[in-house]
Amino acid sequence: MTDTGRSKTVVTAISKISDRPVAKEACLVVIYGLELGKKFNLTRSQMIIGRSSKADVQIDQEAVSRNHCKILNTGNAVLLRDMGSTNGTYVNDEMIDEYVLRDGDFIKVGRCIFKFLSGNNIENAYHEEIYRLTTVDGLTQIFNRRYFVETLEREIGRALRYRRELSLIMFDVDRFKTVNDTHGHLAGDYVLKHLASVIRARIRREDVLARYGGEEFGIVLPEIDNYNAMQFAEKVRRLIEQADFRFEDLLIPVTVSVGVASLRGEVGDALEFIKAADDNLFAAKEAGRNRVVG
Repeated sequence: MTDTGRSKTVVTAISKISDRPVAKEACLVVIYGLELGKKFNLTRSQMIIGRSSKADVQIDQEAVSRNHCKILNTGNAVLLRDMGSTNGTYVNDEMIDEYVLRDGDFIKVGRCIFKFLSGNNIENAYHEEIYRLTTVDGLTQIFNRRYFVETLEREIGRALRYRRELSLIMFDVDRFKTVNDTHGHLAGDYVLKHLASVIRARIRREDVLARYGGEEFGIVLPEIDNYNAMQFAEKVRRLIEQADFRFEDLLIPVTVSVGVASLRGEVGDALEFIKAADDNLFAAKEAGRNRVVG
């Protein structure tokens, strides 16, 4: 495999961790990609993950090698080993050669993300994860569209009932298709995930950040008026413009266009509110991108 400058991680050899207790049951759950929520029980001593039709866990994507990586269950631990894949195997965003899996680890193969679960009651852990998937986006680990709309509906009702301020920010990545076409979908996924982490670190506890769809995101701002929402939207725009988006030692310039809307009497429901912010987002795009309109 050609090394493109990505640092690799080799975790403690299996012989050195044999004294660590490991659950009898373990599984992988698809949290991002096709077959969302599907569970793969890791009961066999070896399972291959790859694009090949003969793989135990098949992922039919160009970014996935025919035999991409393998899962080894020694009885004492569950090991993940890369098989010389073209695009690498990642655990918790770190590229690995060999890794001893721990409960809750995120495994990325191509554009598919699995969560590793182990424990005395694997069925309970699995059903808890399925419930989490109804509210959280698997790639970015922020709230998903469903939770976002439901929260916005609830906040609209509360704001109208108690005559409180409420604002909404909608933003998306400028020329995101160019990022995918130029650097590949893995780079595009990285941009979305890193963008979410940059913004998530700068919002209030009561704010709700979500991936609305594709490269579009939203932030619900309870008890924030239009002036302060515009100020925060500009802060979001600057944060992304100044952030370091570096994928495989390649610096990718990223900007966002932002639309702001604040609750008015004519807004009847969440979708109307989102449309008002989206209209301003479209105006920001039309005006040249990398700007705020509200």
